[in-house]
Amino acid sequence: MTELPWPFVGSEALATGAVSERAMRRLYVPMYPGVYVPRDATVSARDRAQAAWLWSKRRGIVAGLSAAAVLGTKYIDGSEPAELIHDNRRAPTKLVVRTERVLPNELLTMSAMRVTTAARTAFDLGRHLEDRTVAVQRLDALANTTGLKHVDVEAVIAAHAGARGLPRLRRVLPLMDAGAESPQETVARLALIDAGLPPPQTQVRVFDGYRQFLARLDMAYEDFQVGIEYDGPQHWTDPRVRQRDIDNQFALTELGWSIIRVSRDLLRYRRTTYVARVESVLRSRGCRL
Repeated sequence: MTELPWPFVGSEALATGAVSERAMRRLYVPMYPGVYVPRDATVSARDRAQAAWLWSKRRGIVAGLSAAAVLGTKYIDGSEPAELIHDNRRAPTKLVVRTERVLPNELLTMSAMRVTTAARTAFDLGRHLEDRTVAVQRLDALANTTGLKHVDVEAVIAAHAGARGLPRLRRVLPLMDAGAESPQETVARLALIDAGLPPPQTQVRVFDGYRQFLARLDMAYEDFQVGIEYDGPQHWTDPRVRQRDIDNQFALTELGWSIIRVSRDLLRYRRTTYVARVESVLRSRGCRL
C-alpha cells in the first residue's frame, strides 16, 4: 500500500477508500482528534501545524511558533505545541488556541493554510513568550529566515493599540537581530548587552589587504577589531571545520583582529568569564565602557 500523505483527516481517508479501518488502526495514530500520522513518524513543527489546522476543520489561522515553522524558521522542535488563532477554544493537548483580531494584510496562504505573516508572527511571539531569552531567540530565528525588520513589526503594533502583551513585546523587539544564526549566538549576544557592553554587530565580513573575502564573524566590534565566534559541536568534531577555524584565526590575527571564542559550556557555566574576556579586550583597544 502506498503511504498516505500525512497528516490527514481520518474520516476523509476512510470515506475515499484511501485507507482501510484495519490499516488505520495498525499503521496510524491520532495527533489531534480525527487527524492522523504514521505510527512511527518523526513529526516536525510544520507537520504539527498542519495537523492542528486540519483539526480546526481548515478554519483556524496558523500562528505563533506554528506560523514561524511554516515560514521556514529553524530550531522549532516538533514536540512543541501547535498554535492557532481560532474560535474554538476547547483545544486538545499539545495545541494552544487563541481568539484574537487579525487583519487581512497580516495573513498569507501557504499550502492552502491561512498563516500569519512574519511581522504578525513576531508580534504574537513577542507578546506571548514569557521568557525573555527564548522570545529573543525566536525573533532572531524568524528574522534570520524571513528578513523581517523592526519597522515591519512596529506597523503591526500600531494597528493593534492596547493588545495584550504589548509591554512584553516592546521589551524584546529592540533586541531582535537577524544576524543571529543559532539560539546560542543569541545567548552570547544578550550576555554582553545584559552586562552593559555595547551591542555587537552580527555577521561581520572581514577582507584581507587585497580586498579578498577572508571570514565572516558571528559577532564583532568592528571599530576595535574585536571578533566573537560561537563554536558549536561541529567546530570541534569536524576536522575540516576545525582546520578552517585555525587558519582563519591566524589570518585575522595578522590583520590586527582579536578573536574571542565562546562555547556552549562557557555560556552556561562561566558566563561572567566570557563577558570579562570581551570587556578586557575592548578596553585594551581603547573602547570606553
